[in-house]
Amino acid sequence: MQLITSKDNEIIKKIKKLKDKKYRNEQKEFIIEGIKLIQEAIEENAKIKMIIVCEGCIEEDGIEQKLLYQIAKYNCIYVSEKIFASITDVKTPQGMLAVIEMENSEEKINYNEDIIFVLDGIQDPGNLGTILRTIDSVALTQVIVSKETVDAYNPKVVRSTMGAIFRVKVIESQDLIRTMRNIKKHKYEIIATSLDTDENMYDIDYNKKVIVIGNEANGVSKAILDIADEKIKIPMLGKTESLNAGVATSVIAYEYVRRKIRG
Repeated sequence: MQLITSKDNEIIKKIKKLKDKKYRNEQKEFIIEGIKLIQEAIEENAKIKMIIVCEGCIEEDGIEQKLLYQIAKYNCIYVSEKIFASITDVKTPQGMLAVIEMENSEEKINYNEDIIFVLDGIQDPGNLGTILRTIDSVALTQVIVSKETVDAYNPKVVRSTMGAIFRVKVIESQDLIRTMRNIKKHKYEIIATSLDTDENMYDIDYNKKVIVIGNEANGVSKAILDIADEKIKIPMLGKTESLNAGVATSVIAYEYVRRKIRG
């Protein structure tokens, strides 16, 4: 069994570097942390490069033998508690993290899905994580994000997806306007969320629609609004004028589910 006790170990240095987006993109790898996420990664056949286990934490927390048998099939590396404390990204670590190979974010868009969510400059990691979980929960398999959107492989985003990161393809667009125009060629309509409209989410059908969710502070960018086929809002009965991006996406997504169930 390999036991790492030095902070100068090359593996430890690499894991620390993977907290930086630029390095993640260069290496095409990201970190997941926690027993549940690692179980999800195994079940979803994610490309696990290595699993790091805190030696002392196993005895304290009593990680199930079944999981230990599973991770033993991978490149499993043990570290001291002190070293694990230096690489963990959570306040109360469970003593396990893994390095995962990224899926190809440049894969083609699936034009067979009823709706496609597009995120225009979402900045909050919690919002993005919630959106990925929501998309997964309604059986959609992809999301398109602008280059200004927070990195989907940010550790906070990854944790908040609760495993959806392995099932939802995140397609980063370097030119969102061009991407939208290409999607329109496949007979999709662009629906932008906006407070400046009388139309609401109950006024549209949910077939061949691209639904754009905007930045938390500024909403959907003017350039996207200019090419949108329609604008919609979530009707409010109270004094609150808007919802955060994660909640708004969930409300709209489950109107789509309601229509699907109703037929």
